[in-house]
Amino acid sequence: MVVHSLDVSNTQVETRMSELLQALGEVVGERGVLTGTDVSNRASGIWRSEGIAAKAIVRPRCTAEVSQALAICNEASQPVVAHGGLTGLAEGAIAGPHEVVLSLERMNAIEEVNPVERTMTVQSGAVLEAVQNAADDVGLMYPLDIGGRGSCTVGGNIATNAGGNRVIRYGMTRDMVLGVEAVLADGTVVSSMNQMIKNNAGYDLKQLFIGTEGSLGIVTRAVLRLREKPRSQETMLVAVESFEKVTALLKAMDAELGGTLSAFEVLWNNFYRLVTTPPAAQRPPLPQTYPYYVLIEAMGGDQQTDHARLEAAFAESHASGLIADAVIASSEAQRLELWAMRDDVEQVNQYKPMYIFDVSLRISKMEEYVAEVNRRLEATFGNYVNFTFGHIGDGNIHFGTSAGADESSRDGVKSAVYEPLAAIGGSVSAEHGVGLDKKKYLRLSRNDEEIALMRTLKKALDPTGILNPGKIFDLAA
Repeated sequence: MVVHSLDVSNTQVETRMSELLQALGEVVGERGVLTGTDVSNRASGIWRSEGIAAKAIVRPRCTAEVSQALAICNEASQPVVAHGGLTGLAEGAIAGPHEVVLSLERMNAIEEVNPVERTMTVQSGAVLEAVQNAADDVGLMYPLDIGGRGSCTVGGNIATNAGGNRVIRYGMTRDMVLGVEAVLADGTVVSSMNQMIKNNAGYDLKQLFIGTEGSLGIVTRAVLRLREKPRSQETMLVAVESFEKVTALLKAMDAELGGTLSAFEVLWNNFYRLVTTPPAAQRPPLPQTYPYYVLIEAMGGDQQTDHARLEAAFAESHASGLIADAVIASSEAQRLELWAMRDDVEQVNQYKPMYIFDVSLRISKMEEYVAEVNRRLEATFGNYVNFTFGHIGDGNIHFGTSAGADESSRDGVKSAVYEPLAAIGGSVSAEHGVGLDKKKYLRLSRNDEEIALMRTLKKALDPTGILNPGKIFDLAA
């Protein structure tokens, strides 16, 4: 009888799911719902080899279809996980076998570029690189820039509040979004497509959906803030002999470059050697013997004067002993070659198992923090590698860490990286979100009252708990 009752239960579940998918298919049209191998043959992320485990992938074409689809799922208490470009590293888009994926891939239109207002209106499935190119075509710039620019989408950038290479000057995604249109769990459309930089009329509702990883609503459209396209882009790579000099160099360059500093990327020696040694494609433009290398970029308004300003800033810092060696790009090709080193993060995958980390902390604490992480890794594992690099100008460090013989080392490595952050007021997530990967460690960066308020917002906007369930924090305390 027990076996028979389970069979009936499974049949009921399958019937329910079949009816749900049929209803969703009526909303999104032919090929709008994928099942079977059309789902499992898709990788669950650009850094992941396993396929998507969801029951189905639903692909709406407009906000109205997203609204109808979520209303159907909400009525059936069906969990939904939103998908963008799947470039995230925090497992925020991982879907289980009982869940349905709502992919924004068919909602990729750039609806309007307004050169006068310096805005762009896009659907959330628009790829970042396409947005950058559309802005460039009218002499403007969308400043957000990350290594996954050719795959990541605006909706995913908004959901995770993506950062990238230019945060030091232009801020996070949050600072580049003027308005959003989002759909709540019950299908309610919240259209807050503000076109203005200044709008203090009540609550800024878009903030409910920026950086909340699709847990409070699904962004379908956005108004992006564009900037004037720089007329110069000066880039140099410098070698520095101590971290104390790295921090002094940051201050000196920011002052000497007169507000044009747009990137200050630091590569620790082990990462620099990794990305300038075969099988990496790049070759070392500077000797591999220095402890730190800094990729500096300045965007300005006049090619001749900006180049002269960069050379003067370099000369001043070199004379004061902050810079030991340097190479200044003299062409666009050379500039791209320098950036190729920084972007070649995939070289860390030469080592297995490999864990990628994204943390933030005060610049003054970085040297001792990295040393503490390495001490803990050595004490726990003995042999390890910990490639270190990041957007140091905005307080962000990345690690590519390999320790232990297999995946059983994961928790020990995470503890070594995350636990020291609590005492220095750091964050377990600088720009990639929390997802599943960092959920256990959220307590290190957020206090009980903050997490309780997060739960209150979740319950208010998604009372049935269908949106990206189990991510960031558990709904029950």
